[in-house]
Amino acid sequence: MSAVPKAPLPAPAPAFPTGTAPIGLLAGSGRFPLTFVEKARAVGLPVVCIGVSGHAPIELKDQVQRFYWAGLQLGRMIRLFKRHGVRKIVMAGKIHKANILYKPWKAVTMLPDWRTVCWWYFRGRRDNKDDTLLLSIIAEFARDGLEFASALDLCPELLVKPGTLTHRPPTSAELEDVRFGWELARKMGELDVGQSVAVSQRAVLAVEAIEGTDRAIERAGSLCRAGGFVVVKVAKPNQDMRFDVPTVGTSTIETLHKAGGRVLAIEADKTIVLDQAETIALADHYRLTVVALRQ
Repeated sequence: MSAVPKAPLPAPAPAFPTGTAPIGLLAGSGRFPLTFVEKARAVGLPVVCIGVSGHAPIELKDQVQRFYWAGLQLGRMIRLFKRHGVRKIVMAGKIHKANILYKPWKAVTMLPDWRTVCWWYFRGRRDNKDDTLLLSIIAEFARDGLEFASALDLCPELLVKPGTLTHRPPTSAELEDVRFGWELARKMGELDVGQSVAVSQRAVLAVEAIEGTDRAIERAGSLCRAGGFVVVKVAKPNQDMRFDVPTVGTSTIETLHKAGGRVLAIEADKTIVLDQAETIALADHYRLTVVALRQ
């Protein structure tokens, strides 16, 4: 694995057919749901959105044909999508699992309906890892003929191309840390623990788990007060592109800068860079390095 030349601008996404049934959007937090809706509007695709309470951006309400809030209420979600003729759904945005599984009084605050109770207690799962939970939710919707697709089918241009994206390339020492961290991050992804690791001088500072990438970066900064560390974020082996696709944006860059990191290495063709021009400009402003590599 080595640094590669700057990537060319991505080609425009192919036109999406108009005049079809509305697409359903199950929206979590962050910019990704808003970006998806912007693209859907540009191609004339109507969107019926269900925002997960406490997660989805409130701005979505004014940008879609129909909008509803829902807690952990699978039955309500399914009924609403079917009411509006939705047959295909995409997930976009982060769902903070810790806020659902480990929040006090979660049974009250998330207002689960009977279908959710049956799914949680009686469907049977071997564990509560991200992939296990999300695949079981997909299977629950499939019982009613609702199919999940990848949001990237509509906006493939969000996937970053290989190259050194910033003005500053990685140094040879930083590339050694990238190579070291890459294999570790792949192993963590294979175990469905997390997708990011922070490394300095070929030693692991932090491994992402349930807290997410930004919190893992902050923890690395608290342990490496000298700064200059590397963050590697990769896709899981056999990544299911319908959900949990590695995503970075301006908030990632801000967190890396504040924590004292120097390099963000991401996996080309399998990582979403939201607001890419703004994200890379911010990294250049802070004299950080963002590099996209293939395995």
